[in-house]
Amino acid sequence: MPVNLPPLNPALLHPVPGVTLGIGSAGVKTPGRKDVLVMQLAEGSRAAGVFTQNRFCAAPVRLCREFLAGAKPIRALVVNTGNANAGTGLDGENRARAVCAALAEKMAIAPEQVLPFSTGVILEPLPYEKVIAALPGAIADLAPAHWAEAASAIMTTDTAPKAASAQVVIGGKTVSITGISKGAGMIHPNMATMLGYVATDAAISQSLLQDLVKYAADRSFNSITVDGDTSTNDSFILIATGQAGNAEIVDASSADYLALRDAITALAQTLAQAIIRDGEGATKFITINVEGGNSREECKAVGYAIGRSPLIKTAFFASDPNLGRILCAIGYSEVENLDVNTLEVWLDDVLVAKDGGRVTSYKEEDGQRVMNKPEITITVKLNRGTENATVWTCDFSYDYVKINADYRS
Repeated sequence: MPVNLPPLNPALLHPVPGVTLGIGSAGVKTPGRKDVLVMQLAEGSRAAGVFTQNRFCAAPVRLCREFLAGAKPIRALVVNTGNANAGTGLDGENRARAVCAALAEKMAIAPEQVLPFSTGVILEPLPYEKVIAALPGAIADLAPAHWAEAASAIMTTDTAPKAASAQVVIGGKTVSITGISKGAGMIHPNMATMLGYVATDAAISQSLLQDLVKYAADRSFNSITVDGDTSTNDSFILIATGQAGNAEIVDASSADYLALRDAITALAQTLAQAIIRDGEGATKFITINVEGGNSREECKAVGYAIGRSPLIKTAFFASDPNLGRILCAIGYSEVENLDVNTLEVWLDDVLVAKDGGRVTSYKEEDGQRVMNKPEITITVKLNRGTENATVWTCDFSYDYVKINADYRS
């Protein structure tokens, strides 16, 4: 079961004017399952994205990069689960193009105005005929309020759908922001197998939209790790339809931009944290705050070293305060000129280490008290600068091995 992840309430998800969503059933992996999502964007919408840095990136990722860099505006997205269309070479790219062309024909737009996405098993040919056959049903299902259904349709090993929504006043206008994500395993930057889609009806320039998606991703989907495996298909797309009626945001220093940036980042963090709470086999949700670094990069390096350590993650599953493993991870985090004699390590409110070793006030029963909790915060104070970063992770349980051992079954 997910760690303190509330059940999704569709009534709390705001429709975003200019976005409609429809679900279809292709049965890519499981017969009868609703596993295809189509998102239609109104004319005048803008889209920006960030993607996996894995060199074996999937065919849909390559096409998304190509289409987003093109001259024509994006008018639709299509997502299939059950097959990643990764490690499939030129044939995989051709199959993805065929899906885009089929959807484009039905919507009377150009194929390069369709962004394709796939998630599932790697190294298997995409049964694109099944996906194409499901498109008419998904198109017929298009509606503004289908965000919860969309969150369910894109799941793979997830045990719960993930969606969030917010509203903020921008330039005197109420702006809606709604997003969905999927992911539970193969989660680690860059990016964290995850897909994320956030839409807003705010009006914002294309260049600032691209800046915003990078900013939000760095503080959300690029700050989570389940197992240290960077997927071939990771994608995070930010859509702005411009239908809220606010004056177009063109200045990165303006109050309107900062308000929108912070609201979208907070929502992206909620979606990213939901992925960790639903991590494969997870029983603990762990926040790693790294403070007082010379740069965000070195703070995140320390956070990642802790968050992806199998030894730390298994200790947390067992509720075993074997906290020397945390010091070990900090030590190999490859932060240049790190002085371990100046840093502090905290477990929730318990000071564990300082001046290069365990503090005399630390008691095993205090560490055990914290380790028994389902949500735990590790704080590392580097005490060498002013930059901070947060990474979210989970523990490793027996179920993680079972889920991944049976994934293709």
